[in-house]
Amino acid sequence: MQVILSYQENLAMTSEAWYVVKQADGHCAIVSGSAPQQQETDPTPQDQWGPFASQKEATARRVGLIRAGKCQPL
Repeated sequence: MQVILSYQENLAMTSEAWYVVKQADGHCAIVSGSAPQQQETDPTPQDQWGPFASQKEATARRVGLIRAGKCQPL
């Protein structure tokens, strides 16, 4: 019997989630852990994408965001 897990079920089974977070300078950082919290020193809302199941998936999304003009390259 083959079991097919949904994306959210697969993500829940992994030890950590990955996010792409846009910083104030326009660059996007890849961070791990629970949903990134807005820093208290930066009151402006920040864009974030995720959660992603792996760092590779988050990196691929960041590349796509750079190509789409949503993030600045380093």
